[in-house]
Amino acid sequence: MRTLFDDQEQPRDLATTRREETPEAGSPLAERMRPRTLDEVVGHAKLLGTDGFLRRAIAADRVPSLIFWGPPGSGKTTLARVIAAETAAHFVPFSAVTSGIKEVKEVMAEALRLRRAQGRRTLLFVDEIHRFNRAQQDAFLPYVERGDVVLVGATTENPSFELNAALLSRSRVVVLEALGPADLTALMRRALADPERGLGASGVEAADDGLASLAQLAAGDARKGLNLLELAVADARASGGARIDAAAVERLAQRKILLYDKSGEEHFNLISALHKSLRESDPDAALYWLARMLASGEDPFYVARRMVRFASEDVGLADPQALPQTLAAWESFHRLGPPEGELALAQAAVYLALAPKSVGVYHAWGAARRTVEERPADPVPPALRNAPTRLMKQIGYGAGYVYAPDTEEGVGGLDCLPESLQGTRFYEPKGEGFEAKLKVRLEGWREARERARNKQRT
Repeated sequence: MRTLFDDQEQPRDLATTRREETPEAGSPLAERMRPRTLDEVVGHAKLLGTDGFLRRAIAADRVPSLIFWGPPGSGKTTLARVIAAETAAHFVPFSAVTSGIKEVKEVMAEALRLRRAQGRRTLLFVDEIHRFNRAQQDAFLPYVERGDVVLVGATTENPSFELNAALLSRSRVVVLEALGPADLTALMRRALADPERGLGASGVEAADDGLASLAQLAAGDARKGLNLLELAVADARASGGARIDAAAVERLAQRKILLYDKSGEEHFNLISALHKSLRESDPDAALYWLARMLASGEDPFYVARRMVRFASEDVGLADPQALPQTLAAWESFHRLGPPEGELALAQAAVYLALAPKSVGVYHAWGAARRTVEERPADPVPPALRNAPTRLMKQIGYGAGYVYAPDTEEGVGGLDCLPESLQGTRFYEPKGEGFEAKLKVRLEGWREARERARNKQRT
């Protein structure tokens, strides 16, 4: 039975590897111009400079498992391929979108066999690693621990939230920033000058202001910048011109902007506009910006996630139905898909816009988190401690605890915060919508608790 490694059992020299991986002439410019060596990579000076961590690790052939975290087009895939090309590792690309735990185990088994047969490690590149569930991520652990594979994951999502703690502890997270305008301009100049992989044979030149405009449109994304350059060159040739200037880029952008604004600056501008329209309680603007995002090809599930966040962060307990409304819209889109499911998202947007707003819970949670991070871990008050054994009861665990539902006031008068924090108030309702009732209710409980304490003192 053939395996993933059958055609590549014997180590190959670097030149052979590069020739075999050279993209075809019809491939997109971004793929043809993908850097093949570390010196061709632009940007990320702290990481790849003379004393940079990654350059030193590659030179010593001691690259650890890595998680590249950065925006689209920042070089995650490129760096993984360069690491494999400039070390003795065998490169295996793996997609978290199309592969399951069965495929993970098969690849791990082959990596183990190659390590035992040749002493050669496999560099397993997992694109969009955040899409793997916990069980799939756990399948990597024993092989990463033993060094059978060098795991290089790429993600646009915060690894702290999306990856297992065990996997993170065995990997080094490398944050890749979006490329700056100078880096993007250098990439585009290189492509215009390269007659084999790039656009050097086109005869089209670019003015400084033209490249600057393309770099601005690319918004830090190398792939987007090169694809825009390829479009600009094709447009120039079609119109009989041989030069790209700012005016030509502006004309191109007017025709192509929706196709190329799925990420980068405009992506964040659009979601910001939607959020701020919801906060302003303007349903018309909210619907417009929602329509703009979906028309530009934005992932509807991303929009749904952001509205769920808004329901908790900006509406909160002023309208407790906001959260189930947005979750229902998310589920409805999942079941219906476009275009019918878009109406559910529109319904949620209108609901959120018209809902009363409160950031009471948002600020309370932030204050509680900061208190935990900044203060020592105070002990649990004795009355609140669990006392399942006689010894624990004898030493005071649970002493003074009062079962609140059995009391006349409905509270036991307990101080449930650690002694050093007693009297602290994290949550303060603002009095909007349903939270107005909660404000009255909260003050009532606080007064009842104080009365109960006074009775205990007397």
